[in-house]
Amino acid sequence: MDYRLYLSDLGSLAPELTIVISAMLLTIIDLILPKRVSRDVLSWLMLVGIAISMVFVVLKLGIEEPIRLLNDSYRVDDFGNLFKLLFLGGTGLIAFMSIGSVKREDVANIGEMYYLLLPAVLGAMVMVSSGDFITLFIGLELLSITSYILVGLRRSAQSKEGAFKYVVLGSIASAFILYGISFLYGITGSTNLGEIAPILQQNFESYSALIYLSFFLMLAGFAFKIAAAPFHYWAPDVYQGAPMPVTAFLAVVSKGAAIALMFRVFYQVFAYFRVGTTELPLTDDIFLTLAVLAAAAMIIGNFMALRQRNMKRLLAYSGVANAGYLLVPLAEQLTAFHLNNFPELYYYMVAYFLMNIGAFAVLTVVSAASGNEEMSSFAGLYYRAPWTAVAMVLLVLSLAGLPISAGFFGKLYILIGALHVHLIWLAIIMIVTSIVSYYYYFAIIKQMFMRSLASDSPVRLTNPQAITIWFCAGATVVLGFFPQWLLNAVRDVYSLFGDFFM
Repeated sequence: MDYRLYLSDLGSLAPELTIVISAMLLTIIDLILPKRVSRDVLSWLMLVGIAISMVFVVLKLGIEEPIRLLNDSYRVDDFGNLFKLLFLGGTGLIAFMSIGSVKREDVANIGEMYYLLLPAVLGAMVMVSSGDFITLFIGLELLSITSYILVGLRRSAQSKEGAFKYVVLGSIASAFILYGISFLYGITGSTNLGEIAPILQQNFESYSALIYLSFFLMLAGFAFKIAAAPFHYWAPDVYQGAPMPVTAFLAVVSKGAAIALMFRVFYQVFAYFRVGTTELPLTDDIFLTLAVLAAAAMIIGNFMALRQRNMKRLLAYSGVANAGYLLVPLAEQLTAFHLNNFPELYYYMVAYFLMNIGAFAVLTVVSAASGNEEMSSFAGLYYRAPWTAVAMVLLVLSLAGLPISAGFFGKLYILIGALHVHLIWLAIIMIVTSIVSYYYYFAIIKQMFMRSLASDSPVRLTNPQAITIWFCAGATVVLGFFPQWLLNAVRDVYSLFGDFFM
């Protein structure tokens, strides 16, 4: 087994190395810049680093064979590359929308926020390329630890409280994952994802109880990371306490990385257990458990959002519900009629990124004008900033899943996939909970168009905010009219058996 990294391998790690170098440069520049100089220059440098990293990822798209490094501990494949593009693009949009809008009253050190976002997204990139539990856990903790710090950057007791809760509960979730991994290592003597599955299948009868225990421990930890009910109680307080760009990052990049990680781990290690032609009971139990978790997240998330009047908390519960929608493709067994569930998952995740980043950008503008983050701050927005209100309507319609929008087709493709594998009950829950979500999503629209002005203070948008809002709103509409563009591109690049299974 060769765990050495050669000089020729560094080209395959160019996206990650670019982020590492960018983070180090930003840290040094922040230290030597005079305090009176605006830290927005750091955000522009950060965007340059992200753009260069994305170029390196694009150059690796469509490779014929995955590149295996460190004895297959780290893989450069199209599964990871597609998610890396999404994480880098999402982080870039979040940093871009914050230029000129993050004030020292909100963030103790603006420079820290920018250069800490880079190791956080690096952790997400490592997670989706991991072929070994050790590298997987390193990426997970890199993302988690930097996120804990980012949440506590605001000058408020609420921020410190949210960060403390996040540290304590996040550490417990990581311990659950590590404990589950330890059982698998004890049974198999390996941490490599490709080596573990066949050994578990051969020894299922002897170690079935420990295999089930490992699965449920890891599922509990990952469910916390994606804020899926009933492991979601940290999310509203953390979202409310964190700076707005950090909240957006947690809502999209952090959640997306954990979903991708669940997809790789559960499908690679646990999902398909057979001895000869006989399918072992674990397979059905795992898919049923994921389906139940998805249903719980959709139901609890949407019904808890009904009573929320703080927009950050509302979007947190919306994120809980969306974690349920994103789990549905994972709960679908692959059949002759449904051979690949990845395109529908990726399409909805792209839509989810656009919808939420756009919504947080609008919330940033509105809360700055009104001085609070309540839903009432949207009152009369159409009369103060009509074009911003129109963009928010497009984003809300997509979040609600109404035609024709990216959110609608994302949910539709997931629904069709569930019907193909006869998950009728889960499809019904998807439909019912989506209808329930109309109440709180349309409450936002009602505030903007049917309520008197909450404040006479003008709504001022920076150019980066306006561009981000309209890019996200426009992209959701374009993907709604032409969903096949993204779906076909993903199908052309990604192969489940060529890129994913080890």
